[in-house]
Amino acid sequence: MPKVLIIGANGQIGSELTFKLKDIYGTENVVATDINFNNLDVVNSGVFEIVDAQDYNSVRTCVEKHQIDTIYLMAAMLSATGEKYPMRAWDLNMNSLFHVLNLAKEGFIKHVFWPSSIAVFGPTTPTVDTPQYTIMEPTTVYGITKQVGERWCEYYHKKYGVDVRSLRYPGIISWKTMPGGGTTDYAVEIYHQAILKKQYQCFLSEDTRLPMMFMDDAIDATISLMQAPSEHIKIRSSYNLAAISFTPKEISEAIKKHIPDFKISYKPDFRQQIADSWPKSIDDTSARTDWNWNHKFDIEKMTTEIITQLRKKYQDSEINS
Repeated sequence: MPKVLIIGANGQIGSELTFKLKDIYGTENVVATDINFNNLDVVNSGVFEIVDAQDYNSVRTCVEKHQIDTIYLMAAMLSATGEKYPMRAWDLNMNSLFHVLNLAKEGFIKHVFWPSSIAVFGPTTPTVDTPQYTIMEPTTVYGITKQVGERWCEYYHKKYGVDVRSLRYPGIISWKTMPGGGTTDYAVEIYHQAILKKQYQCFLSEDTRLPMMFMDDAIDATISLMQAPSEHIKIRSSYNLAAISFTPKEISEAIKKHIPDFKISYKPDFRQQIADSWPKSIDDTSARTDWNWNHKFDIEKMTTEIITQLRKKYQDSEINS
């Protein structure tokens, strides 16, 4: 049974990944860490430590204390926030990766998961069915850190034999946690506002098509990749990952099937330029071939699940308030 450390366990993906890994490996074998106690559900769910992802000694001390062999490095500053604080984004995203890769190189841990993103692509990348190997000229700090990180992951695997694995996440949608400063955040916010106010002002234009994925699929892909035999992992930079692609208009139409009087308006902001530099759809044939990746949620199934769960969540909060 692996001993797992999640760095950035309080975040949108990290929190749900933490609970799933505990279900699989047992609470006693999963250590959640973050730089604060902001997510009490995670903090109170088992072993939790304060760890600064930018401090090598902080990470190493936690690894040695709990005899960790596998790290999921989920700490990062995302695209929209990164444009406001470019040097902070560079320092966090790159230093944390180097610390974990070096711990693996030095033999303290055996396995590493590090998430990349569709942000590695740019305006010169083919936008439809973006291939695994293609032009990558990212125009955001977040995208630059992810592209550079991919190169370092592959380098550490080839040079030092580090078992590092990675996925290029599309936009991730969840009903459990609020978004954390990404360009695809609208696809989470829209469901909350649809239920609470029956209206939403979108910061992207109605026809902005982007690759998206329901959180359950993203978590399943992450764990499937890490559980696959090493000889099946042919790509050590990062795998393209895809499920569904849609526009704000299309997601609003899916919501209207459940909330007929929902209204959406559009007021694009600085995130529109970021979105315009990203692909519209992704070719993830390599992931589906190498380790049998397959998504389960389309836009209709995802919308039904999210609205059902959010209605229950808000009803419960009213009862308990």
